[in-house]
Amino acid sequence: MMELSSLSPEQLKDLVRGIVDDRLRELLGDPDLGLQLGEGLRTRLKASLSNTERLSGEDLADQLGLRW
Repeated sequence: MMELSSLSPEQLKDLVRGIVDDRLRELLGDPDLGLQLGEGLRTRLKASLSNTERLSGEDLADQLGLRW
């Protein structure tokens, strides 16, 4: 068993960060995990993936009127 008092500040931060990450994953999870894609969405996804035209993040932001 690890003694908390023997941890460096960086090790303690990493430990706390890991505990928080695990807890958030536990609480939030992925609500779509295990669900099947609907046929309409599957068709749109296939069409999107077969399209070779790509937009940069900046182009997409411009189209949506976003600034970053």
